Amino acid sequence: MTADLILHNYPSSPFSEKVRLILGYKKLPWRSVQVPVIMPKPDVLALTGGYRRTPVLQVGADVYCDTALICDVLEHVRPDPTLYPPHLKGVCRIFAQWADSSLFWAAMGYNLQPKGAAHLFGKAPPEAAKAFSEDRKAMSGNLVRLRPGDATSAYRSYLRRIANMADEHDFLFGAAPCVADFAAYHGIWYTRSQVPVLADILNATPSVGEWAQRLAAIGHGAMTHMDAEAALAIAAATEPQPPGANLLVDSAFQDDHGIPLGTRVTVTAETFGLEPTEGELIAATRTHYSLRREDPRAGVIHVHFPRIGYVLRKAEGA
Repeated sequence: MTADLILHNYPSSPFSEKVRLILGYKKLPWRSVQVPVIMPKPDVLALTGGYRRTPVLQVGADVYCDTALICDVLEHVRPDPTLYPPHLKGVCRIFAQWADSSLFWAAMGYNLQPKGAAHLFGKAPPEAAKAFSEDRKAMSGNLVRLRPGDATSAYRSYLRRIANMADEHDFLFGAAPCVADFAAYHGIWYTRSQVPVLADILNATPSVGEWAQRLAAIGHGAMTHMDAEAALAIAAATEPQPPGANLLVDSAFQDDHGIPLGTRVTVTAETFGLEPTEGELIAATRTHYSLRREDPRAGVIHVHFPRIGYVLRKAEGA
């Protein structure tokens, strides 16, 4: 199974960097399919049916959306070293959820201020910056974005809090990294690697920089490149795993919506990237939803989402 991990990502994607480092930490071989930074993304949508955020993890004809769920999948594939130490299982998940939301959006509000955007797009034609801005605006939906000044203030405060933890240990909760480290890292990675003209904000918290260096040293592991057509061909030639037999071990039906299995439904992100994925509901467990859908290029696909952060509804006419 580990040889079939295909990550659809692009180099400057912060959430992709989170997963790339986890793959390196777990020493999992993986294949990299590079996706466009902005729409259109026809090869991605052939797999997901609507979801367009990056990255997406493909294993055969099963597609896993959102890095919170991808982390659970990778933990199941290779439990050691763990992302969820038993004595920290609750707190590291809660911290990671905060880092993927509050910390990340403060970091990106700071990173993409005019000075950062000018650095990112300085050598690109003017229409590239405009296209990126319009694409992300279309994705924002219900997301309340911080203005650069407010984002800077929040980011500084969050960096001090992380420094308080990094002052005490090599990693945030001890001698080894856990999911909290990888979730906290990727927005800071963007500051350091993508907009270094703004990296002076890290000077006041040197222990954060030292912690980030230790994470960066983990690397991305054994990666090989794959093109999108080859990945779609693998999906088309593979039967998706039945619910309960895939890489998500919980399988008991948990009905919080009054929507029975077999119903045509949509799953949509709550705040960012509001394009719905429609399909037949084949699993609704305590942690995730699974939809069965069919695509002319990818064949029958099972698409999986975490419950937290996503909205389940009956499809129109269902």
